[in-house]
Amino acid sequence: MSAATFNRWFGVGWLSLGYAFLYLPIVTLVIFSFNDSPVPNVWRGFTLKWYASLGSDTEIIAGLWLSLRIAFFTACASVVLGTLAALALVKHGRFPGRTLFSGMLSAPLVMPEVIIGLSLLLTLVAMQRAFGFPERGLATIWLGHLLLGLAYAAVVVQARLKDLNPQLEEAAMDLGARPSQVFWLVTLPMISQALLSAWLLTFTLSLDDVVLSAFLSGPGATTMPLVIFSRARLGLNPSVNAIATLTVTLVSVGVICASLAVARRERRRAAEVAAAARAG
Repeated sequence: MSAATFNRWFGVGWLSLGYAFLYLPIVTLVIFSFNDSPVPNVWRGFTLKWYASLGSDTEIIAGLWLSLRIAFFTACASVVLGTLAALALVKHGRFPGRTLFSGMLSAPLVMPEVIIGLSLLLTLVAMQRAFGFPERGLATIWLGHLLLGLAYAAVVVQARLKDLNPQLEEAAMDLGARPSQVFWLVTLPMISQALLSAWLLTFTLSLDDVVLSAFLSGPGATTMPLVIFSRARLGLNPSVNAIATLTVTLVSVGVICASLAVARRERRRAAEVAAAARAG
């Protein structure tokens, strides 16, 4: 066997082991969600009763609905604020406090979530004692998730902004476009893929967050990860596998649809550029 062949198969083997390590647990979870046995790791036969039982499991349905709402609002707000932060860092060059602003923006990426959750909890408790609000619940969980999602969204959008060709924006301004028109008609379409990626990333981070939610949740505001975590300490019910499978399916469908939309837009843009080149 030649060295090139060995290196190729060695790389394929390590890559396969990596994918197996990441995805075999998910595949196992999906398979056992159809298990007829009440014991999660003992196969007894195929059934759909755990999916049917979800209809009467009000606790986990309420947790899932709360998690989806928080994740949606977190993703939307993170993309908007993260884009504004990235524009300030990339488009406005040096300004007073830039280093501090950049460091504070990146701090949630390297800071343990336990520290973030505890500091936010102490801040919110002090605010509640002083002003009487906010009550711990959906809003406080959203604020914690927004703090973390904002940092991730800013990194994704900032990386895309740095790769843009500034001559395109300059050409638009030379043709008479105002700065607001340049942003909406030139910059925004070119970073749309980064915005979509940031939205999906922050949505997923918020949907499965446990640590921040545990610190910032209150009575009647329990997210789905917290419900699953509390049940895991008492012994998992196979219905948890069913709700996890539905969540994985939902996220997978969303990622596939987003990937197809991005690929279609890239093909359309390439066709427009080719048509413009032929016309020129």
